[in-house]
Order: sequence, then C-alpha cells, then structure tokens
Amino acid sequence: MDLNTVVEMRDARNRGTWRPGDAWLGGGTYLFSEPQPHVRRLLDLSRMGWEPVRLTPTGGLEIAATCTIAQLSRFAGRADWPAAPLFEQCCRAFLASWKIWNMATVGGNLCNGLPAGPMISLTAALDGVCRLLSPSGSVREVPAKDFVRGAGVKDLRPGELLRSVTLPARALASRTAFRQASLYGLGRSGALLIGARDPIDGELSLTVTASTVRPIQLRFAVPPNREAVREAVEHGVRPEEYFDDIHGLPAWRRHMTFRFAEEIRRELVEEAGR
Repeated sequence: MDLNTVVEMRDARNRGTWRPGDAWLGGGTYLFSEPQPHVRRLLDLSRMGWEPVRLTPTGGLEIAATCTIAQLSRFAGRADWPAAPLFEQCCRAFLASWKIWNMATVGGNLCNGLPAGPMISLTAALDGVCRLLSPSGSVREVPAKDFVRGAGVKDLRPGELLRSVTLPARALASRTAFRQASLYGLGRSGALLIGARDPIDGELSLTVTASTVRPIQLRFAVPPNREAVREAVEHGVRPEEYFDDIHGLPAWRRHMTFRFAEEIRRELVEEAGR
C-alpha cells in the first residue's frame, strides 16, 4: 500500500532528532499493509548492519530486531538445543507466504504487539530480554513477557527502538511443548501456549499468548497436577484478558487455553516422568 502521507525517508544511521510522525522501518510488512495517516517520515533500519542472530559469550542467543523470520528459522534449524524445535514451530505459526517470511522481522512482530504475534510467544516463553535504545542513546532492558502490555500496547517510549532480544542459555536448554489453534486452516492464532521445563530445577513455566491480550506466564516450582494447572489458569487470567475479535470469541479462547494447558502439563510432567 502506498503511504501518501510520508514525505521523507531517511537512513536510520543518520536519523538525527526523533520527532512526532516518525516511524522505524524494518521489513515493512505491517507498515505497508494498511493506511498510516500519522506517519510523515520513515527511518530505514536496513543498513544498520546488525548481525541477525548470534551466540552470546554466556551461551545465550541474541536476535537482532531486524532479523527476518527466514533467517531465524535457518539458524535455529542448525541448532542442537533442546528448545530448538520451538523456533520453527513459532515461525510456522505465522502461516505466512515466503515473501512475508523473507521480509517480516522479529522486532516488527514484537513492536506490533498483536496478541497472535508468534515472536512474542517465542521470546516470552524463553525468558527473553528486550534491549531498547532511546533517541538520547540510553539503553533500557525489559523482559519480553512484559514488553507487550495489551493488544497493540507496548512498553515503548517516544522514539525508542527495539535493538534486540536476548534468550538465556538456561532457557535454550529447556524441554518445551507447543500448542496452537486457529479457527481457520490458514488463519491467525486464536490460542498459542508454550510450556518449558527448566533443565536444572525442573520448574515448569506456562506462557499463554494469542488467546489473551498480553503474554501471561504461570510458573510451577514443583510438578503440578491437573487441578493445580487449572486453578493457576483460572486465577492467572482475568476474564477481561481473553481477546475478542473475528479470529475467536473469548469463550472459545478460554476453553482452548485450559485444554492446551493440561495437554502441556501431561507432556512435560507426566510423560517425561515415565
């Protein structure tokens, strides 16, 4: 879609002073998908030169905001972490064309803040930390699970830029379980839940996304039974936090959340103990 309100496009390396009407341009798959009447200037991130994915000195993984879904999928496909299959599962949850895969970015998916954003699901479930850069040059870090506060609402201050998301080595060593549902064969996720079992102390985390307006993470210090998981979901997700749109009614999303939570518990607790 043509953005007929944009009057200037600048290289983000020489962006100068941030001003109202500016927008960061990564892959552009959202920016050019619908009218953006408030946008006057695009700051192009394509020449920033950030390495898409790199291992950190502590064995974690840093994913640049400009990393495309295709780049992340290729990198994770060669990895041998126990959590490696989760990357491809979340990439495939886009149900997107090859054009979107090769243009859409991890950072764009997070910064859109849509409940169905699978990169939000991935980074929140693996205890990711978002690194944010302000126009003044200061750096701020926010847990990925807290970065999205509601449907389309992010913890981003005016002019801030998401630079990267770092996943710790301990999370990458977790056993994971993935569940996703959509009302349509090629539809947007209506519920996406991820379970992760800590490799050291056995703690189980359950991250609820897509069915809720924001990521909600539940943790169990000891292996939970069916009743414990149901009670945690019942009290951990308020009724008004279930998302309501054309891709699923709140009652259906709630039902799938309880169903998937129990399936994940069985997979990571009961079946793992056999």
